[in-house]
Amino acid sequence: MSTSTAQPRLRSPGSLREAWIALAGLSAVFLFEMLDGSILTVALPTIGRDLHASTTALQWVSNSYAVVFGGLMLVFGAVADRVGRRRVMLAGLVLLGAASLATLFVTSVGELVAVRSVTGVAAAMTTPGSIALAFRLFRADDLRVRAMTLISTVGLVGLAIGPPLGGALLTVAPWQALLLVNVPISVLAFACIGRGVEADTAAELHRDPADLLGGVLGTATIVLALVVPTFFVERGASSWLPWTASAATVVAAVLYVVRARTASHPLLNLKLVARPLVASGLAHKAATGLAAAGLTYLVTLQLQLDWGWSPALAAAGMLPQVVVLIAGGPLVTRFVRAVGLDRAAWLGGSCVVTGLAVYALLGRLGYAPVAAALVLVAIGIRVVGAVAGVNVLKGLPENRTSIGAALVDTASQVTAAAGVAVSGTVLAVLFAGGIAQPGWSAAQTAQFERAVTIGGLALTALSAALVGWGFVRARRV
Repeated sequence: MSTSTAQPRLRSPGSLREAWIALAGLSAVFLFEMLDGSILTVALPTIGRDLHASTTALQWVSNSYAVVFGGLMLVFGAVADRVGRRRVMLAGLVLLGAASLATLFVTSVGELVAVRSVTGVAAAMTTPGSIALAFRLFRADDLRVRAMTLISTVGLVGLAIGPPLGGALLTVAPWQALLLVNVPISVLAFACIGRGVEADTAAELHRDPADLLGGVLGTATIVLALVVPTFFVERGASSWLPWTASAATVVAAVLYVVRARTASHPLLNLKLVARPLVASGLAHKAATGLAAAGLTYLVTLQLQLDWGWSPALAAAGMLPQVVVLIAGGPLVTRFVRAVGLDRAAWLGGSCVVTGLAVYALLGRLGYAPVAAALVLVAIGIRVVGAVAGVNVLKGLPENRTSIGAALVDTASQVTAAAGVAVSGTVLAVLFAGGIAQPGWSAAQTAQFERAVTIGGLALTALSAALVGWGFVRARRV
């Protein structure tokens, strides 16, 4: 007679305060993800001078992290569902600390790209787990939403303080200090998660054979989807490279779908993705990723290149969005409690679509409609960010929550890249000459304004389609 070695699950916390140690660790993980990219951006010119890096090499200092992170999330989500979410999370935090310390020994841009790639691996191991473990920690939807809101708020604070913190550190320390910030964060997260989060029980895991071919095809599809926008922005729509990479992305995606439909134990069972709650949550999350990246890209160019604002003034111009993202947490919790998860998701998505439409139709007329668009999109992002992940994980079996959390992050990453690709391609087609060159002619100004309108309308249409699809799927629950 066999006996189970699984330990019984302890009582679910009845409040966030009861789980503060675990939430501190999970929030630290999300803080790392948001802070890491934003704090490094301000140091790129310094890194370029110190390591004698070209413009393309500097771009890969930033992109290598994002591409590896996005490409491996599904793989590590599948691994975590098999060997344990807490175990993969703790291993990732150790890797994060080691990669950050390795920055001290970097002497070339190639070595820095390698370190950033390893940091991307650590992020893929840890970030989706913060959602999965927070979801598992509580049983009540209200507490799950509040936990997600808390974790995302901490991350958004990191996103906001990254550039000023990086600038301040650069005045007193070398650029390596910016990446060493990850060391105390990883130590804090490791200690809190190790103490505050229970190990997975056998019932919460599964032992299906690993789909190696599916993992390779899925990773290739996501990596290609993430680098295609860079090729469009760098080479322009007239170059063969972005179009070839786009075709390779489609081929890899088709092969992955074929593999997922025919494998006995696929990396990601597409029937799970087709579940109404899962499909709805992913659609809403994808809409916000597309909108956030595309709008930020267009507004940043408009403020500095079209209107001639300084970088500091342009950063101040983005403050309405930052304020809503950081300060909106308590209001989001009350709103979701009042209207429910499903209605909150499509109302948040509708807010995103409305904000994009305001920008596309009125953004060229002055700053007021631009600020209104930033606020509306930020409200939508805040609401969807709190509920989409909960809906996706509610729609999945307990032993698939890690790959579900990875799906949420992957949807956001890939559509964010698509948002930049759409905006950048429209600009490349409609704007004649070097967009970064000063002294635009009247014709170039008109071309840019036309590109903003068309690009904004394209983003609006795509986001509306995703939100509409999410609404339809949610009604089938």
